[in-house]
Amino acid sequence: MGTGLAAASLSTTGTPEQIGEWAPQMFGTPDDVKLAAFCASEPDAGSDVSAIRTRAVYDQAKDEWVINGVKTWATNGGIAHVHVVIASVEPELGSRGQASFIIPPNTPGLSQGQKFAKHGIRASHTAEVVLDDVRVPGSCLIGGKDRFDERIARAREGRRSKGQAAMKTFEATRPTVGAMAVGCARAAYEYARDYSTQREQFGRPIGDNQGVAFLLADMATRIDAARLLVWRAAWMARNGKDFTHAEGSMSKLYASETATYVTQNSLRILGGNGYTRDYPVERWHRDASIFTIFEGASEIQKLIIGRTITGLPIR
Repeated sequence: MGTGLAAASLSTTGTPEQIGEWAPQMFGTPDDVKLAAFCASEPDAGSDVSAIRTRAVYDQAKDEWVINGVKTWATNGGIAHVHVVIASVEPELGSRGQASFIIPPNTPGLSQGQKFAKHGIRASHTAEVVLDDVRVPGSCLIGGKDRFDERIARAREGRRSKGQAAMKTFEATRPTVGAMAVGCARAAYEYARDYSTQREQFGRPIGDNQGVAFLLADMATRIDAARLLVWRAAWMARNGKDFTHAEGSMSKLYASETATYVTQNSLRILGGNGYTRDYPVERWHRDASIFTIFEGASEIQKLIIGRTITGLPIR
């Protein structure tokens, strides 16, 4: 339902009190389902999260944060019960001066902007979120103001911190995106495999040709490798172990590229049938495209992995 990113942002940096209050409101109940939205990207800030322009200013007299800006590519944006927004509090510090804020339901000033007509994952509501003098209580700063002030002080002194708001959330959800990609790849592979044993040309199943059989072998091998990478990263995340060797990025990168490879070649195995909407492979092919883009493009994952294994500030 797209709530995972917002929930991850809350669970990774929120206080126990915030988690207890807001996590249930992000999901609701089986009889009253709720949604949450994570709002990080902006028209001029995609992969470069340090370019975020949405501002949050603290009104000390009222103990409120005033937030202004425009977010884009937000899953459930504008229709969610709870929005989590990344905003810049200390712009001169770049990404280290950012924080996450909970926007409670029915908060004045928050509205939906453009809803996007997408190439794939069309069942997912994706839209802009407009924040116009949105005021939220001081307690809606995820992690609390004391912890945020300590992090800002370390940044001003040039000391290291444990990461900034948006990237900590993406890091936590990379195995989840990898799992989605593996599922998409598996569906396309299994459909193409079964099709290859039933479709006959030149008097025999097309899967009896090495050209098809070897392709299926590559697909099956890549899917298993991607699944194992995702399982490792998911186990580490579940058990509170840091991704010291970029295991999360590895799982997301390989599973995403596997999904695009497998769906593309599954479509080829089906031939002209695969290009029609009478068969589900074309949909999986369209859906797979997003995995190499959202929540950290493949190039960003390679950058993270490269920095981790070399210790160099690769740009």
